[in-house]
Amino acid sequence: MIQAVKVHRDDNVAVVVSPSGMKAGEILESQNLTLLDNVPQGHKIALADIPVGGKVIRYGVCIATATQRIPAGSWVSENLSEIPPSPELGSLEYKTPEFVETEPLEGYTFMGYRNPDGSAGTRNILGITTSVQCVAGMVNQLVQRLKAEELPKYPNVDDIVGLNHTYGCGVAINAPAALIPIRQVKNLSTNPNLGGEVLMIGLGCEKLEMKDLETFHRETGSPSVSTLVMQDEAFKGYQAIMDAGMDLGRKHLARLNERKREECPVSDLVIGMQCGGSDAFSGLTSNPSIGFAADLIVRAGGTAVFSEVTEVRDAAPVLASRCSTEETFHKLMYELDWYDKYLNTGGADRSANTTPGNKRGGLVNIVEKAMGSVVKSGSMSISDVVGPGEKLTKKGLVFAATPASDFVCGTCQLASGITMQVFSTGRGTPYSLPMAPVIKVSSRKDLSERWFDIIDLDAGRIIYGEASIEQIGWELFHLILDVASGRKISAVEKLGIQNDLVLFNPAPVT
Repeated sequence: MIQAVKVHRDDNVAVVVSPSGMKAGEILESQNLTLLDNVPQGHKIALADIPVGGKVIRYGVCIATATQRIPAGSWVSENLSEIPPSPELGSLEYKTPEFVETEPLEGYTFMGYRNPDGSAGTRNILGITTSVQCVAGMVNQLVQRLKAEELPKYPNVDDIVGLNHTYGCGVAINAPAALIPIRQVKNLSTNPNLGGEVLMIGLGCEKLEMKDLETFHRETGSPSVSTLVMQDEAFKGYQAIMDAGMDLGRKHLARLNERKREECPVSDLVIGMQCGGSDAFSGLTSNPSIGFAADLIVRAGGTAVFSEVTEVRDAAPVLASRCSTEETFHKLMYELDWYDKYLNTGGADRSANTTPGNKRGGLVNIVEKAMGSVVKSGSMSISDVVGPGEKLTKKGLVFAATPASDFVCGTCQLASGITMQVFSTGRGTPYSLPMAPVIKVSSRKDLSERWFDIIDLDAGRIIYGEASIEQIGWELFHLILDVASGRKISAVEKLGIQNDLVLFNPAPVT
């Protein structure tokens, strides 16, 4: 039975594995070390004396500095250390990355929905776009009626979703930062899972006018666009508005119903990667397994998207060394610097990211969390960097610079064009997305057993030697292809869990 795990040869801490933790007086046999404290599961044991000001090292990097002496065998708890400063972006320079050549992964396909623009969706969904928060109640009722009265008539359509959001008239629409929520609203409606069918509903007095959305869709070549404005004077009463929405919905459903799954290469697959409810095991099991699967997707010519600026910020030197071009390097530096300034303006910093649950799961601070989070990106070179909600234009491994907040990140990734997502969790979360399947990967075996009907894949087996990162990575890769093809349905899809879209909106609200 493994008692604790040391990740890197230079580490001076080990993470306790046993679900019941380890007790004071117990011997850590791999180090011939007697514990001085009770140490809970997921938390760290000092493997050597750490002096005041000494480095606490995990993943081979300094995750904290000791504020008091930490004797060998002690529990390295949060109150004994402080967070080190962020790496200075100005000190980083572009260097041509050195990568070992990997063989292309050939022969793998999935059954997707081909779109007129050449993209491929994993689901066939009618999305109803909203220009302003005010219409959300009406859209919710419209979705309910369409699903109850019409959806059964169109067996090739998987679902109907309202793309509701909190963007409203109080936003200063001409402020520079307003670009971010506006492009999310626009790009969400072009997600490949929606098949090019754009049904937009507005109020009529909002600042983001329907004509602006229509112009966007004409310029981007959306094949089928229709609009409904609630304040249109032609409508006499609420029921007339609902009837008009039903008529438009039927037309879009009929066209979507003509879509059929067809064999598509993995190069048409766009996978988002995210984590939430993380713990100290996330960086040992689930996240490296996701990173391995991401490498396989990229080797097969597909696109893997990782995000969460605050959870990669402390790995900036590592990411900088993986940028494929100097242009990509400068994009990365710009986005990280923009976010530093954004947090500073709000009187916060990256340390505010770490939640009480993260800390109960053994993560002492954002540096430790970041080092375990960034491994979701695998090992390939970074082909491109895009801003929050910006559309993807390149294949390969792409960094989409989004907040780390689960639902904000997920919404931004949907706007960028992911068609499904892989989500790692150690503490557990019912997180889902409304228009793309989400595969849940647990970092701990006990979570997978307790949440047997929410978790899709248990990476916690790695800790106990029951599987390797490579084996779980291949399992995940095949599961991705099965879920993308509709051969399997993810757990949150089976349960019918759909969380709200949450736009990233740093713009002023008047």
